[in-house]
Amino acid sequence: MTVQNVSSFAMGQWIAPGAGARPIASAIDGKIIAQSGNDALNVGDMMTYAREVGGPALQKLTFHDRARMLKALAQELNKHKDALYDLSYLTGANLRDHAFDIDGGIGTMFVYASKGRREMPDSHVYMDGPPEQLSRNGTFLGQHVCTPLQGVALHINAFNFPLWGMLEKVAPTLLAGVPAIVKPATATSYVAELGVRIMIHSGILPDGALQLISGGVGDAMENLTCQDVLSFTGSAYTARKLRGHAAILDNAVRFVAEQDSLNASILGPDAVPGTPEFDLFVKEAHREMTTKAGQKCTAIRRMIVPESHAQAVADALSAKLAATPVGDPRDTANRMGALVSADQKQDVLERAEILATEATRVFGDPDGFTPNGDPNGAYISPMLFLCENPDAAQRVHDTEAFGPVSTIMPYRDVDHAMELANRGGGSLVTSVITHDGDVARKAVMSAGAWHGRIYLNDRNSMAESTGHGAPMPHMIHGGPGRAGGGEEMGGVRGVKHYMQRTAIQGSPDMITAVTGRWQPGAAESTAGAHPFTRRFHELQIGETLHTAPRTITLEDIEHFAHFTGDTFYAHMDEDAAKRNPFFPGRVAHGYLLLSFAAGMFVQPDEGPVLANTGLDALRFMQPVSAGDVIKVRLTVKHKTPRNDEYGEIRWHVTLTNQEGALVAEYELLTMVAC
Repeated sequence: MTVQNVSSFAMGQWIAPGAGARPIASAIDGKIIAQSGNDALNVGDMMTYAREVGGPALQKLTFHDRARMLKALAQELNKHKDALYDLSYLTGANLRDHAFDIDGGIGTMFVYASKGRREMPDSHVYMDGPPEQLSRNGTFLGQHVCTPLQGVALHINAFNFPLWGMLEKVAPTLLAGVPAIVKPATATSYVAELGVRIMIHSGILPDGALQLISGGVGDAMENLTCQDVLSFTGSAYTARKLRGHAAILDNAVRFVAEQDSLNASILGPDAVPGTPEFDLFVKEAHREMTTKAGQKCTAIRRMIVPESHAQAVADALSAKLAATPVGDPRDTANRMGALVSADQKQDVLERAEILATEATRVFGDPDGFTPNGDPNGAYISPMLFLCENPDAAQRVHDTEAFGPVSTIMPYRDVDHAMELANRGGGSLVTSVITHDGDVARKAVMSAGAWHGRIYLNDRNSMAESTGHGAPMPHMIHGGPGRAGGGEEMGGVRGVKHYMQRTAIQGSPDMITAVTGRWQPGAAESTAGAHPFTRRFHELQIGETLHTAPRTITLEDIEHFAHFTGDTFYAHMDEDAAKRNPFFPGRVAHGYLLLSFAAGMFVQPDEGPVLANTGLDALRFMQPVSAGDVIKVRLTVKHKTPRNDEYGEIRWHVTLTNQEGALVAEYELLTMVAC
C-alpha cells in the first residue's frame, strides 16, 4: 500500500509532511498507511493570515450569507461521503460508526446552516435578548449585541471522530464570522485532511477562512490573543497543560475543553426485568459499548442499577455482547471494529486492569479473545465489570478506559443512585431510563449540576430518541468538572462562543441603526403607496402606516360575542364586569380589537403579501369600552429573506385609543413576495 502524505493547508497552500513526520498505522492490520507532521510549519504566520485575510472576508458576509456557505459545504461533503467512508475504515470504524462521524458531521453542518437562516438576522450584528428601557419615556435604551471576534479559532481535536469533531466546531465558528485553524489528532488525521481538501477544493470558502495543521501546533500557543478561541478535545492531562499556558492566562484567551468523562446510565427502580425500560437500558448500554469500539466521549462508563436487578442486567448485557462479532470493520458481519491503534489498545487494557482492582470482570477475556480479522489489528474484546460495593470504590469513579469497557454498580435507592452518578466528578451526559416522572425530576434536581446533558428515555420516546451517546447540534455538548467545564454547540449558543457580547446604549434611532431592527420611538417614514402593495425589497425598516380611527360600539361587542361564542361576563354583564378590578364595565374582546385592527390596515387586493404566519409578543395594556375610538400604527420592524421568492416581514403593531393611550401591542409576521 502506498503511504499517504497527510498535508497541512496553510496560507492558501498545501504543505507536505517534512522533518518530524510521524508514521500512522492502520487499525485494521497494523500496517503503515500514512505519515503526518512538519516541524517547519509556521503556525504563527497561519494565525496572522487567518486574522488579516480570512476574518475580514468572512465578516463582510451576513449571517445568512455564511449560513448559505455552510449549506453548500455540507452538500459538497455529502457528494464525497463514500470516499470518506472508504478512508474511515482504516481507523477501525465500521459502516454504522460512519453514521456517527461522517453523516453526523455533515448533518451538524446542515443544522447550523438552517439555524443561521431561521434564527439569526440577515445582517452583521446579532441581538442577544430584547432591548432594555433605561429611561422613563423610552428615549434611552440598552441592548446586548454580539459581533464576531477579530481573531482566529484554533481547534485541537481528538482521534475518535475526525470529521464530526472537526465540523461540529467549524460550523458555528464560520457562522459567527471567525476563521478556523483545525489541528486533528495524528492517528486519524488522514480522514480530517480529506474533509478539508473537499471543502477547500470546492471554492466555496473565502481565502484564510479554514486552515489545517497536520502535526504539532508549533508556536500557536504563544500567538494567542484575547480575540482568539482555543477549543480542545482530548485528555484531562493535555487540557491541564493548555489551560495553564502563560498566553491563556495573561491574555484571557477563551479556552473550551472537552476532556475525560465518566458518563453514567441509571436504570430507574421502576424499570424491572420485563418492562420496555429494562430492555431499552440493555440495548442502549450495548450500543454505547460497541459503537466506535467504545471510543466515544459520551459512551456509558458506569451503569448504575438497582441492587435487585444488577445480576439481571449483567446477564442480559453479557448475552448481547457474546452475540457481537468483533473484527474487520469492512466486513458487515462484524458488529464492532477495532480501536484506533495498538497504543490505544494497550492503554485500554492497562486501565481495565485498574478497574479490575475494585470490580469483577463478568464478560470479556482480552487474553483469550480472537477477532474476525487480522491479528495485528487493534481489536479488543468488550469487557463488562461488576462493582459490588461502589461506595467503597474509588478507581471505578475516576478511571476511564476509552474503549468497549463499562462497569455495573448497584444502588439502594434513587438518592444513592444520584450520589454515585455525581461521584464521577462531572460528565458530558448521564442517562436515566425510567417511566416514572418523579424519578426523572429527582435526577435532574440532584444531578443536573454535575452533568452537561441528562438524557431521559422511556417507552413513550424510545422509538424516536436520538440515543444516550449522540450529541445533537441543537443541544449543548460539554460538561462540568472532570468533563472539562466547556460548552459547544447548543444551536445559536454555540455561535455566540465565537462572538463578543457587548452592551450598547443609546436612543431608539441609534439602536435601530446598529441592529437593523426598528425600535419604538425611532424615526418613522411614510411611503406614498400602501405597504401591502410593495414587495419585500421595496419595504424599508421604519416604514409606517397610520390608519383612520374606528369607534367601538356595544353592537360590535355583542355581535362578536354571539358570533364567536365568547360570551365571557366581562363582555356581556355590566355589573359583573364592574366587580372585576381590571374593568370599568363591559369591555371589548381583545381578539375583537385584533380583528378590527387587521381590517383597518389591510389592503385587500391581490399583491405581494402572501400569507400571515402568526404574531408574537401580544399584550393588552388597557381595556376598551363601547364608545372608545381606536387607531392602528403598523411599522416595518425587521426583514428576513427566506428564499429567492419571498421573505418574512415582522411588523410592529400598536393600537391606541382616543387619548393616545396604548391599548394593545404585538408583532405581526407576514410572508411577502420578492
